[in-house]
Amino acid sequence: MSVVEQYARAHIVTDEDVDRLDRDAVPVVLRYDPESDPRAVRIGLPGPHEWTFDRELLEQGLRAPAGSGEVRVWPCGRVQAVVEFHSEQGVSVVQFETKTIMRFLRRTYTAATTPVGS
Repeated sequence: MSVVEQYARAHIVTDEDVDRLDRDAVPVVLRYDPESDPRAVRIGLPGPHEWTFDRELLEQGLRAPAGSGEVRVWPCGRVQAVVEFHSEQGVSVVQFETKTIMRFLRRTYTAATTPVGS
């Protein structure tokens, strides 16, 4: 089994003063390591922020609102999805293109079923 790491760009949604924000997408890393935990995915935001949660939650959230603990995922229109992270420091809301998450999930399922050495 191999680790899946996919770099993506996403928009961080905030209520801060829009004029002070970089309106461009920020780099985000989607990770899956079937040997570490075959049911979990990780999303790394800029800086030291990385969230680990159930892969099934990410998949369910593409179809309908889903949440568990500090992570919530829901579809946003037909082509976007939102992932919301809660921590003691506050809430981070990140908007992805749905196709990016779907491509990542497909790769995770392929990695989980590929025999070592293939």
